[in-house]
Amino acid sequence: MIGSLGPDELRCSRSGCREAATTNVNWRNPKLHDESRVKVWLACDDHRGFFDEYFTNRGFPVQLTALGVTVESV
Repeated sequence: MIGSLGPDELRCSRSGCREAATTNVNWRNPKLHDESRVKVWLACDDHRGFFDEYFTNRGFPVQLTALGVTVESV
């Protein structure tokens, strides 16, 4: 529901999406960073597949984990 989340809720990183995040999208650009530099975006259930495909198609290593679960490298 749009507008149902409080200001402290984590939201999906997909442009225009206001849903609660359920997944960490751990990724990196291998042309710029080694395995130890992991960036984290957030995804809702509807957009986790979008982010996985988005980064995979660009040749970026990506690992999806439960919300709040971080990884040391990808």
